[in-house]
Amino acid sequence: MARYRDANCKLCRREGEKLFLKGTRCYSQKCAIDRRQYVPGQHGGQRMRRKISAYGLQLREKQKVRRTYGVLERQFHNYFKKADAKTGITGANLIQSLERRLDNLVYRFGFAPSRKAARQLVRHRHIVVDGGIVDIPSYQLNPGQIVRVKEKSKKLDIIHSALKMGRGEEYGWLRLNKAALEGELVEIPGRADIPLTANEQLIVELYSK
Repeated sequence: MARYRDANCKLCRREGEKLFLKGTRCYSQKCAIDRRQYVPGQHGGQRMRRKISAYGLQLREKQKVRRTYGVLERQFHNYFKKADAKTGITGANLIQSLERRLDNLVYRFGFAPSRKAARQLVRHRHIVVDGGIVDIPSYQLNPGQIVRVKEKSKKLDIIHSALKMGRGEEYGWLRLNKAALEGELVEIPGRADIPLTANEQLIVELYSK
């Protein structure tokens, strides 16, 4: 199965902002984008700032969103095609579909310090949805479904260290029971409720060419 194997911090530096791919490290003084505020590469610190084209803006926005959610190109394009086929605003549909991924919700509930760690928890069968183990990170949740940590997995250090960040209590469209390590998707969030600094309309324009 294809996956990104290089340093995650390079992705943040390439996009010029924190994508929060490394969990607690992103909030510390060790964060690479705070220490090296230039694009990665041998000559990254020497590059002149050039005016970026309209296509370049669209591409960077697409790459930023894709990398934030840890989705590869073909899968991301499939999300776009499904969002475009739905009624409503295509860009908002796209972001909402990405938010409903199981690995993303495990991260939003605060059971993992990053989406990459959340994906690993799901793949290693530590997560239960509505009473049954689900090991597919891209599984789409619907409102009313319950996500919890498997009983035998509740003592994992990575889960307890992530819970200290208190992320799952930040969102009105999620309900978290921290004591039971259980969360519920109450409703599909509106675009304004999703904490993502992205202009998804640029992605729509890129794929609509």
